[in-house]
Amino acid sequence: MNKKLIFAAVAALPLSAFADEGMWTIDNFPAQRVASKYNVMIDDAWLRTAQLATTRLENGCTGSFASADGLVLTNNHCTWGCVRNLSTEERNLSDEGFMALARDEELQCPGQQISVLVNMEEVTDTVAKATAGLDDAAANDARKAELTRLESACEKNSGNTLNCEAVSLYNGGQYFIYSYKRYDDVRLVFAPELDIAAFGGDPDNFNFPRWCLDMTFLRAYEDGKPASTPNFLQWRQAGPRAKEPVFVTGHPGSTDRLLTITQLKMLRDVEYPLWLLRYAELRGRMLAWADTSPEAARAVQQRILGIENGIKVRRNLLKALQNDEMMAMKAAEEKKLRAIVEADPELKAAYGDAWRLIDDAIESYRNFYEAHLFVEFAAGFQGDLFNYARTIVRGTAEREKPNEERIRSYTDGALPGVEQGLFANRPVDKKYDKLRMTFSLDKMREWLGPDSEYVHLVLGNDSPKTLAAKLVDGSRLDVADYRKQLWEGGAAAVETSNDPMVKLALAIDNDARALRKRYENEVEAPRIRGEEMIADARFEVYGTDTYPDATFTLRVTYGAVAGWEEKGADINPFTRTSRLFERTTGERPFKLPASWIEARERVNPDTRFNFVATTDITGGNSGSPILAADGNLVGLAFDGNIHSIAGNYWFDESVNRTVGVNTAIMLEALDKVYGADHLVDELTVVN
Repeated sequence: MNKKLIFAAVAALPLSAFADEGMWTIDNFPAQRVASKYNVMIDDAWLRTAQLATTRLENGCTGSFASADGLVLTNNHCTWGCVRNLSTEERNLSDEGFMALARDEELQCPGQQISVLVNMEEVTDTVAKATAGLDDAAANDARKAELTRLESACEKNSGNTLNCEAVSLYNGGQYFIYSYKRYDDVRLVFAPELDIAAFGGDPDNFNFPRWCLDMTFLRAYEDGKPASTPNFLQWRQAGPRAKEPVFVTGHPGSTDRLLTITQLKMLRDVEYPLWLLRYAELRGRMLAWADTSPEAARAVQQRILGIENGIKVRRNLLKALQNDEMMAMKAAEEKKLRAIVEADPELKAAYGDAWRLIDDAIESYRNFYEAHLFVEFAAGFQGDLFNYARTIVRGTAEREKPNEERIRSYTDGALPGVEQGLFANRPVDKKYDKLRMTFSLDKMREWLGPDSEYVHLVLGNDSPKTLAAKLVDGSRLDVADYRKQLWEGGAAAVETSNDPMVKLALAIDNDARALRKRYENEVEAPRIRGEEMIADARFEVYGTDTYPDATFTLRVTYGAVAGWEEKGADINPFTRTSRLFERTTGERPFKLPASWIEARERVNPDTRFNFVATTDITGGNSGSPILAADGNLVGLAFDGNIHSIAGNYWFDESVNRTVGVNTAIMLEALDKVYGADHLVDELTVVN
């Protein structure tokens, strides 16, 4: 490649090299870049400590160890499922909050898991050898089989003490095996009332200024005792200072900054509009149902907030992709890389077909996207009971196959997590399940059409409402012992089961698997091959001094505490407690719980409450610790501002902000509002 082309490639790089951009892997953190900009050095020891102190919650959130006895800090909204499952008609823990005064009062969260990344091994060359010379579909199957083999070997080498997961980075440019220590006994220690944890509700969501005490403590247990966790974070009582450099460790779920223009248009034109239409209507049905009884209101109060969050996210993701200027920028970046590849004979031979492969894959997907979504992705069968049924039907069938030939979510390495979720004694609200099933069957008929073969197979002569009632009322899958009985009985027990939800999952499974295989062969296989080629082309042109898209794996981001300019006004990076009381209206979502009203005179009105920083985060970073350069905890990430949503595709340091809870208000609330002296003492022990 000639020098002119190399210069053109470097000149085409975005400003990320100079901005606080990037969700960096722990082994490729740009320490020198940070030192140059912020005059602080983040060394390997700092990164290793942060790695071992940062936890992953299996529900898609992050947490961090806060003491040597397994205490875990995360967001309140990351524990809504646990809080809801532990609530009763007599005691709504979401409204009342919860605090264990002693260890024996801590309540086990049904099915909750916490994991800590302990090791990473690159296996890119091994995967490449397994797929060499194969066509796209065969390579896709071989890749999955090899990753399953590598996971199994990793777990065997650990003496089955670790859970090993295959990780793809740079859209297939690199493959790793990540090893996790997993805690299966997780208990609720403290949760504030929803009215303060989510103060401002949907109107304030993704906005700033904010006043949310979005925090909760869990505790990891081993062998019935609090886990020993010597790698925990010390808390700074005063929180961060303005302009201070800060760092976020966590498990961001996904970003799409490396997608092609064709892939972005698929999201813009097909996937996001359909999602928004469905969930806007589901939210309306839930709101109407919530008014029917206090029981219904309790069942959906947190879930509605979750759906409102999803709607706001996707509405703004769609808005970002409708921004002609930014899409033109993405198109120009893609065009420059393609031009570099086309101009070099070696690069063209190796990578020239990459974009065509992806274009063809997306075009194929457009032809059966709705069927794949409603049948295989089960958008037509929403509810806990069908989820259990699909897991039992699929899992018992997959267990009869050799490990390397299974669907990867049912390999030997994945089964312990599957079984924990399946056997957990979580309550199932059948009335809510019926609402969801009715809605999803209705939407499947609407989008696939009444003449669809899948609609005929599922509904027969029933209406969605009638069938949903038969399925939910007749199912015994809400009983954990029955689920376990079917699972342990294997495929034979499933085939002879008269449970209507199991029979539905069986009836649709062949069609669902056929759609899955079509997707794997026509869409996934060529897309992955094209993405791998583009990733390799990027490595050759730009080098490896960049970060991959988020993949729910451990990342570190850096930035500083700073506000921004909004419509000509400067936004202060901090909020203070006094304004919280001034904004209170007495009605949700601006209602304060009684504990805060009563403690008003004890709480310092100047205490810093929430703050913003330039760190680059996304969904999955909820519950992430915000660290100072000395490694001390100064905040808890719980949201981004409205501009951060477009960060799924590009990062704008001038306006993109992380929103965090200040350690100052967390400690003051524990002390002055909740009288949690035992927790304050545990948090402030010097390591």
